[in-house]
Amino acid sequence: MSPHDTNPRDKATIELKGVRKSFGSVDVIHNLDLKVEGGEFVVFVGPSGCGKSTLLRMIAGLEDVSNGDILIAGKDVTDLDPAKRGIAMVFQSYALYPHMSVRENLAFGLEIARTPAAEIARQVDIAAEILKIGPLLDRRPGQLSGGQRQRVAIGRAIVRKPLVFLFDEPLSNLDAELRVSMRVEIARLHRELGNTMIYVTHDQTEAMTLADRIVVLRDGRIEQVGSPRDVYENPANLFVAGFIGSPRMNIIDGVRLAGDRVRIAQSEIALGDPVPAGEGESVKLGIRPEHWIVQDRQDASLPARLEFAEYLGSTRYLHCALASGDIVTVEQRGGRDWQPGETLWLNFDRPKLKFFSASGQRVA
Repeated sequence: MSPHDTNPRDKATIELKGVRKSFGSVDVIHNLDLKVEGGEFVVFVGPSGCGKSTLLRMIAGLEDVSNGDILIAGKDVTDLDPAKRGIAMVFQSYALYPHMSVRENLAFGLEIARTPAAEIARQVDIAAEILKIGPLLDRRPGQLSGGQRQRVAIGRAIVRKPLVFLFDEPLSNLDAELRVSMRVEIARLHRELGNTMIYVTHDQTEAMTLADRIVVLRDGRIEQVGSPRDVYENPANLFVAGFIGSPRMNIIDGVRLAGDRVRIAQSEIALGDPVPAGEGESVKLGIRPEHWIVQDRQDASLPARLEFAEYLGSTRYLHCALASGDIVTVEQRGGRDWQPGETLWLNFDRPKLKFFSASGQRVA
């Protein structure tokens, strides 16, 4: 039990079994299976149009399910009204009543449910304490900042004491500084309440910093499910490798030569380990920007011409052209300044190298 007297009611699981959503003849969610454990913070992430918000709305009951089942806390809710599913949803838009005070906005849903006045006051006070909005209770939404309004919107969800919180891109309307502070607030909220939470975003930074597990979606299908570290360090395919990480993973075309050697951008490199391809076969190599090693002399490494350097204080991102014309991004911490047009010699941390097949699937 939380010190704030919240009750996650045994931390409800969420199960999606063969869930499909169609609009006419077009499938937007394809026979999807997923289990969210009780108390987990799971983030749906993917590019625009991948189906993440549609999937969240199906869990909430705001979209019908074309096929399959949705279970919350072991109960089939596929055909239940949203109000009967034990969920609370926080949207990108705050949807606050402008003519009501913060206190009245928080209390409104409980009043509609005919909750006793003393219990309403207690729940409002609990939510205000959790979200640190006590001094704002007598203000109206027009007197609040964007971050304060989003806190009130979250507070309105808290007072309902739901089984599950659903967040649909709740920070999209905030500026960069507020997004950072609100991420911290939402993480703290999950830690204090312990409820199961599903959070939808296209922002991979939010996904990486908030999630217990990330669900990477593309075209209505799950590409990978895993912890932020696992998805970042062990992407299942080229899509995940390119989507998770900022800057993205560098993907370089190579050809397997004899032994442990591979041709990359007209250079032959000995990797020290077997290459997962037959001799003469093409293979794609993935290397994160931070796993490059910058040298100022040739030492069995790749020559690259610096095109542009981004200086970000303690970190530089060097955008370099290989002999093949491919542009790679190299993270550098410390070291000397480089000028556009200079030649760098690039090596890489070989154990961190990833291999992908021509079809895009991870092979090693």
